[in-house]
Amino acid sequence: MTEYRYDPPTDPPQILHADHEILVVDKQAGLLSVPGKGPDKADCLIERLRRIYPEVLLVHRLDTDTSGVMVFALTPNAQRHLGLQFENRQTKKTYQARLWGELNPKEGRVDLPLCVDWPNRPRQHVNHEHGRPAQTDWRVMRHEAGTTRVRLMPVTGRSHQLRVHMMALGHPILGDPLYAEGPARDFPRLMLHAESLRLRHPDGGHHMSFSAPCPF
Repeated sequence: MTEYRYDPPTDPPQILHADHEILVVDKQAGLLSVPGKGPDKADCLIERLRRIYPEVLLVHRLDTDTSGVMVFALTPNAQRHLGLQFENRQTKKTYQARLWGELNPKEGRVDLPLCVDWPNRPRQHVNHEHGRPAQTDWRVMRHEAGTTRVRLMPVTGRSHQLRVHMMALGHPILGDPLYAEGPARDFPRLMLHAESLRLRHPDGGHHMSFSAPCPF
């Protein structure tokens, strides 16, 4: 396997919403959410945001190769409030993805426990003995020339959950450098996008929804 070279996009962060408590952005594919190991992986979304919002605080992450909606906190109160929402599964996340092959039926749920595949980190795998419960709902949008465009609604939030669950169905996400093989891997990016996020605002608790158009 060729060594991974981190070469993030240079576009400035796209701000979707900002107020006195929260900051919502559309993360680019290929950009780390937080710094990685080593000085070559210091450039990341939260560091770029810190230049504009020095007080920014992390709430959750998206994989480097995944694009889409991310929320950050601007106060410790907001960080605690939002963190509990994610922990208690009170947020609603929807992703759009393109998969290899034609997925049928039109909708369903993957219920397979996941844990880290230690000899092959950072890969995760299905493990019925040691894995943590993980569920993903899926709904086919349309079939496109031997591929399938789907909406994915994760019930849980395990690492690489959507990627491993789609692979387990026999339909890996196109362009996935870790889980796709052969022609399914030969795409310019991972075809996974965090399309929308619904949450309660830390100040007052009213529901808010944010979305970012799918770029593929």
